[in-house]
Amino acid sequence: MVKQTLFFFGLLFVAIPLVAQLPVTPAPDQEALLQSDDPQLAHNKRFVYDFWREVLEGRHVELAEKYMSEGYIQHNPNVPTGRAAFVGFFGRLDPLPIAPEIKSQVVSITAEGDLVTLAFVREYPHPDDETKTYTTTWFDMFRLEDGKIAEHWDSAKIER
Repeated sequence: MVKQTLFFFGLLFVAIPLVAQLPVTPAPDQEALLQSDDPQLAHNKRFVYDFWREVLEGRHVELAEKYMSEGYIQHNPNVPTGRAAFVGFFGRLDPLPIAPEIKSQVVSITAEGDLVTLAFVREYPHPDDETKTYTTTWFDMFRLEDGKIAEHWDSAKIER
């Protein structure tokens, strides 16, 4: 019995890497992700979605005041806090055409209370084999206050 148990766990240990991760896939319809039975949550989702398309991906920082509170709190360690600091940081980049959808691969958009979370597919080089890649999920969460984005969190690490 002990040999059978050890064999089973040994086989399981060897097989785990084969099934450990499935690729992260984007949602087929971004517009469907914006729906909610609660009109306020649907509004919040659309608001953050449009901010992402216009200000972040489109680099139209002149629209920041429309979306962001002046005292905007940033929890990404690479980006300064405050709307003016955000504009200064991202304003160094040339504006791009605003796309009708988010260009990044969106997995989900969720909203609860004053929070909206966007989840994206992220692809990275595999650390064991640089010729291969793997996918994971990146999250950005926003808190709305008085109709504007007041706070942001993500999983960024300090970059040099």
